[in-house]
Amino acid sequence: MNTIPASSDAKPPQGAGKTPPLVVTIDGPSGVGKSTVARLIASRLGYTYLDSGALYRAVAWKALATGADPAEPGAMQRLCGETALNVSSGAGAEMGVAVDGRALAAELRTPAVSRAASQVAALPDVRAWLLPVQQNFGRLPGVRGVVAEGRDMGTRVFPGAPVKFFLEAEPQERARRRHEELAASGRAADPAETRREMEARDGRDRTREAAPLTAAPDAVLIDSSRLTVEEVVERMMRVIERTAAAQR
Repeated sequence: MNTIPASSDAKPPQGAGKTPPLVVTIDGPSGVGKSTVARLIASRLGYTYLDSGALYRAVAWKALATGADPAEPGAMQRLCGETALNVSSGAGAEMGVAVDGRALAAELRTPAVSRAASQVAALPDVRAWLLPVQQNFGRLPGVRGVVAEGRDMGTRVFPGAPVKFFLEAEPQERARRRHEELAASGRAADPAETRREMEARDGRDRTREAAPLTAAPDAVLIDSSRLTVEEVVERMMRVIERTAAAQR
């Protein structure tokens, strides 16, 4: 299990000059199945799983917990400077996040944190603070590879990744999946409201100045609207295996 601290003066861990054999990025909006697919691929390959959204959610959680405005740049810049964020992950394992020594899990998945995370993610200072934390996942000693999932993994965090995917799905299907996810976790929500919130977040993510949600020019585009999770994984694995073979 490797642990990466986030701080304003964080330095790359030992072995930072080495590039892992393969970095796989999976970007796309919410409701397309990024997290599920990324976990399965990381587990199958024995790679380190990077859930970038959890990092922004951690900042958003602290903002809400302390009464700071997640949309106010100055407040968020100060909050980052006063926050001890530790991220841990092992091969194929769930990523762990701790804020000021407190491990967070379900707290990061509430609707309020989701809304605040979208606001936090639009702030350049927050994105700059979290950038080296994410990039250091690809530099940890002993890491065979990384499966990085988010919204700017292939465009900003790992622009040189040899394998990039961008997942999409029809808005109605994405809203249905998100509604089922909320219901399964005991957080029932009105389907129409779920879709409105998703569309609002999409708008913020796609139009923000800092690292907007968009597909990298060399990303493989996959529409998961009518595909099962297994079918998406198999399509991705074929691309990954071809790339890995070419690198040998």
